[in-house]
Amino acid sequence: MRAYLAQARVEVVLSLRQGEQLLVAIGIPLLVLVFFSTVDVLPTGSEEPIEVLAPAVLALALMSTAMVSLGIATGFERHYGVLERLGLTPLGRARLLAAKLTMVLLVELAQVVVLIAVAAALGWSPDLEPLAFLAAVLLGTAAFAGLGMLLAGTLSGPANLAATNGLYLVLLLFGGIAVPADELPAAARDVARLLPSGALAEVLGAAAGNLDWPGPGAWLVLAAWACVLPLLAGLLFRWNPR
Repeated sequence: MRAYLAQARVEVVLSLRQGEQLLVAIGIPLLVLVFFSTVDVLPTGSEEPIEVLAPAVLALALMSTAMVSLGIATGFERHYGVLERLGLTPLGRARLLAAKLTMVLLVELAQVVVLIAVAAALGWSPDLEPLAFLAAVLLGTAAFAGLGMLLAGTLSGPANLAATNGLYLVLLLFGGIAVPADELPAAARDVARLLPSGALAEVLGAAAGNLDWPGPGAWLVLAAWACVLPLLAGLLFRWNPR
């Protein structure tokens, strides 16, 4: 337990020291939230912009930490041989992964608190369903952490960096986050609803009490990604750099 706690503390400190990770985890979601809630450029149907935007930005924040921050940091640790060496120490691979997951959850907790507070200041009045909201956060975290670790464990460091950032932009623009799935063209709409980003934004919006509850499809899509992606990461992840 002592080794796990020490490594978890190291993971948190390292994540807070890296300016690019803070930008992705907090800076970009805050910028998106404040800018698009005050400038009426996004299609939101009959809903108030903040009611659609706030859950979508929460989904963006979870994706930023669980996929981008975790995936890129782990990918470069593997690329430079750090991950392989840490896995062979008394800490062990299981406690190392648990420490990384703890870092992700702590950062996400801070993100949720900050973003909800800012959204409330911008006029958002969520009527949260706590259990549904927690379930959505945990499923979304599992899905995106699995995706981040899958890329980190199968690609070289530079390739992982490019693939993760590219995927982040694609999911942000066309994955049901920046633009609600209902407002996308028909073909893109169907794809967005099958992606973890679109499903997470839908269920978070419903759990916040601002949007109608989606059918079971959104929950099933999110749960499927939350099961499949970590499983694939576990099967394909390579600890050595080659």
